[in-house]
Amino acid sequence: MRADIKLIFDAQKNNQIAVKLTSVNERKAKLKKLKRAIKASESLIFEALQKDLRKSVFEAAVFEVLFIYSEIDFAIKNLSVWTSPQTVPSNLVNLMTRCRITYEPKGVCLIIAPWNYPFQLLISPLISAIAAGNCCILKPSELAQATSNLVAKLIKETFNENEIAVVEGDATVSTALLSFPFNHIFFTGSTQIGKVVMEAAAKHLTSVTLELGGKSPAIIDEDADLKKAATKIVWGKLANAGQTCIAPDYVLVHESKRDQFIDLMRATIEKAYFNKETINKNDYGKIISDNHFKRLKNLVDDAVKNGAELKIGGNFEESDRTIYPTVLTNVPLDAHIMKEEIFGPLLPVLTYKNITEVIDYVNAHNKPLALYIFGNNKKKIETILNQTSSGGTCVNDVLIHISNPNLSFGGVNTSGIGGSHGFHGFKVFSHERSIMYQSKFMDITKIVYPPYKGKGLILKLLRKLI
Repeated sequence: MRADIKLIFDAQKNNQIAVKLTSVNERKAKLKKLKRAIKASESLIFEALQKDLRKSVFEAAVFEVLFIYSEIDFAIKNLSVWTSPQTVPSNLVNLMTRCRITYEPKGVCLIIAPWNYPFQLLISPLISAIAAGNCCILKPSELAQATSNLVAKLIKETFNENEIAVVEGDATVSTALLSFPFNHIFFTGSTQIGKVVMEAAAKHLTSVTLELGGKSPAIIDEDADLKKAATKIVWGKLANAGQTCIAPDYVLVHESKRDQFIDLMRATIEKAYFNKETINKNDYGKIISDNHFKRLKNLVDDAVKNGAELKIGGNFEESDRTIYPTVLTNVPLDAHIMKEEIFGPLLPVLTYKNITEVIDYVNAHNKPLALYIFGNNKKKIETILNQTSSGGTCVNDVLIHISNPNLSFGGVNTSGIGGSHGFHGFKVFSHERSIMYQSKFMDITKIVYPPYKGKGLILKLLRKLI
């Protein structure tokens, strides 16, 4: 396998300058070709996502495919501006020079995607890589095997392997890929594996973008519209059966509003996902694998064993890996469900007395990928924003910040390194190269050349200028 990867890597290495020199129009043409290929394979993409995760056509279209069309269109529309050299001013020390910043491709890049949104999270960074003028090797997740196979076929039929290629396989393939000196690695996945990727990249001083995860809280203030909060949190938590990196991981609600909030969530869940008492599996996804199913069940069992109370759900159907929407209260803070990212349709609801408790709790833990605030008190909202840190934040909604390509999407520290989407994604796959053109007529740099005897006056002048 490593020998096969080396052939592809070397071919892309030899081709990177040719790809770097492609014009804006040529890059736009590649993006358009990619979009046409996706459109031609839409039904097959939906089938693959149904097989891997039991995603409905509607959910797959909105979260996976239409999202990609939007990204491609945005890149095509703005690429001419993004690639234009940026003129910057000179200062007195380098008077008469011309200075600019150009964006050049990093070279040969590796994109490793996860299984939860196996199409979108592989193709989205590819769009940025193409826009920036790079060669790429893509590694889809083996857990979403149907989608992996489909993407491999789609890319092979659309691009030459010496420019964009897909390498399929398990963790051993990822390990083999990480042994090569890529110019940039874009990884989406868990914090634990993100550390492995960063360690491997460090051996070659390869730059990385790490889109990770963590425990993203949803904070509900006393004056929040509880019905809207319940509706939005249920949607954000249960999309893709909770297997979303920016899904609300737990809720912090004022103790006086807890029971009302849970009643509203129960009503929302029943309306959205149930037909009488039967869950509608046409609209509700399944857990990706047996191991993940068992892990989630163990989280609930551990929490209940240690005093947590099941308020909603708690049903596990192992035959098709379905976990019903589950809400827990009185969850001990040392339970495993409060220590690790849940990544499933389980939602602990915690209570608080004042907003200071909330801020202290959030700040006592790793910085989350997303933070959600529901309320109408602007002063409290700003207090939470100013006194906490997160990759991104939504006020009075969940998830939707990812839909604006003008916003950088990414984490901070354990929840990620670097941003993506739109210009931010273009920059991730680009090197910002600083260029200075010295004047032919006035080169004042010579005043600092040796010999230095008798240049005390010049030194005094420089002190004033700098």
